[in-house]
Amino acid sequence: MKLFSSIYQWTMRWAKHKFAPHALALLTFAESVFFPVPPDVLLAPMVLAKPERAWRYAALTTTASVIGGIVGYWLGYSFFEPLIQPIIIDLGYQAKFDQIVTWFGEWGIWVVFLAGFSPIPYKLFTLSAGFLHMAFLPFVLVSSIGRGMRFFLVAGLMHWGGAAMEEKLRKWIDIIGWGVVVLIILAYFIMR
Repeated sequence: MKLFSSIYQWTMRWAKHKFAPHALALLTFAESVFFPVPPDVLLAPMVLAKPERAWRYAALTTTASVIGGIVGYWLGYSFFEPLIQPIIIDLGYQAKFDQIVTWFGEWGIWVVFLAGFSPIPYKLFTLSAGFLHMAFLPFVLVSSIGRGMRFFLVAGLMHWGGAAMEEKLRKWIDIIGWGVVVLIILAYFIMR
């Protein structure tokens, strides 16, 4: 099934559009608060389409992500019980949330760095950091470093790989896409 090839072609066309940076910033902001799609899916093709803007796109993605993280922190800090907690319960995520709270107790600020750098859903940690009243400035600093490292790494790899990487991605995108789906499903069952 060539689902990911079609999505990839559409994304590459969109990546060249004049409003692509605005879409990247909006997607990144939303991902840090509630949206499930990581910004890497737009950042990578945008860098491949315009490699001379790699560092600008990485900086934009980092900034939008940290601003979204601050909004997530604020929601967790101010509206956890009346707004966020019922959603967590309705979606059946209470056990996952409890695990995140445990991780905060064990690793403190480093759990935010890990969530910022890795594919772990950053939004869960921004809300949790606010709920737990984590010190705000360290939260912003660690978020900036973790998210910046991730997005500059993605942009750097795409910039470095250039046209050859774009050709390989085009060739292997369906296998990569379905592999990621399988990994997400496995991670869901393992974390459950």
